[in-house]
Amino acid sequence: MEKRRVVVTGVGAVTPLGNDIETTWKGILEGRSGIGPLTRVNADEYPAKVAGEVKDFNPELFMEKKDARKMDRFTQFAVASALMAVKDANLAINEENSHRVGVWIGSGIGGMETFEQQFEIFQKRGYKRVSPFFVPMLIPDMATGQVSIILGARGFNSCTVTACATGTNSIGDAFKVIERGDADVMVTGGAEAPITRMSVAGFCANTALSTNPDPKTASRPFDKDRDGFVIGEGAGIVILEELEHALSRGAKIYAEIVGYGATGDAYHITAPAPGGEGGARAMKMAIQDAGLHPSDIDYVNAHGTSTEYNDKFETLAVKEVFGDHAYQLAMSSTKSMTGHLLGAAGGVEAIFSVLAIRDSILPPTMNYQTPDPECDLDYVANAARKKEINTAMSNSLGFGGHNATIVFKKYQ
Repeated sequence: MEKRRVVVTGVGAVTPLGNDIETTWKGILEGRSGIGPLTRVNADEYPAKVAGEVKDFNPELFMEKKDARKMDRFTQFAVASALMAVKDANLAINEENSHRVGVWIGSGIGGMETFEQQFEIFQKRGYKRVSPFFVPMLIPDMATGQVSIILGARGFNSCTVTACATGTNSIGDAFKVIERGDADVMVTGGAEAPITRMSVAGFCANTALSTNPDPKTASRPFDKDRDGFVIGEGAGIVILEELEHALSRGAKIYAEIVGYGATGDAYHITAPAPGGEGGARAMKMAIQDAGLHPSDIDYVNAHGTSTEYNDKFETLAVKEVFGDHAYQLAMSSTKSMTGHLLGAAGGVEAIFSVLAIRDSILPPTMNYQTPDPECDLDYVANAARKKEINTAMSNSLGFGGHNATIVFKKYQ
């Protein structure tokens, strides 16, 4: 069966850098940080003091107040981003095409804030006072559910939960749905709102979060002095569309998605496999799926969490996959500016990858001050750089040993 070609025709995002993609992308290219003091929980109770929080988000700009009250914050982010992406794609969903428009949006944690709030009510006042919307607000698939309801998208409908690989797995799986002919359009990406008391407590307890109190320098991927990731929140949604379907309606095309790889480490619940072995296999799989050679890749949007093992092992994995070409390609971590959006990271970073192709510019890795001998590639340190980009790869790696890679190519 001949593979159908799939292109990106719309993007939408809510991030710590801005509540739309234009503001967010401008901030990325300026090297501006969206990280600030931790305010959504009492920072005095935790060793981590900073976070990538979404600021001044008003869900009522995208939905009725009564509907917003029935959604956890992560679902609100997903709905807002999806509506912006559909508008950006100038996509009309109607009775004629709705069964061929699908939704695949993931979340690593889901409605943790709702869970904590309702459990407190349950403890103090009993089960009768728990919201009847508790379960529908909590479950991770409700971002997909609410987006499909609001858009009237009745096609292929699913949700991925693969920790920090969620957004990339979602986009990759949605790509395959269109490629094999089960849908013409997919609304896909990731959403997360994990800045809650228990989430922050859990990540602090396993010493994953940076304890650097300076918002400007706490997230420092590949830097020798990195000490953990900075927790973030938001959503990133892309519109994937079968090429002929997009051309027939005169859609603008950001880029073509051409490759997807997904693997498991089968090693450890939180630590990556030695040498980034699983991540290397995911990258190789994505390049092979795209029908490309490693030397064809110009830019890698790294998972780049600012943790000791991730950055070292991802660097090793890139060297394993690309050989000598690893020193010719550019690789950067935009988490230096957004923080780590967990299940939403792959969604926003896919958008950054296609915009890098569109604008011929490499997003920077900010806060790279002290070189690490074990991280010695071109990380586009501290300033964006103009460069013709024909192919871009985006990596996401998650707890549980999940590895996901997608490859985008300039549309021709």
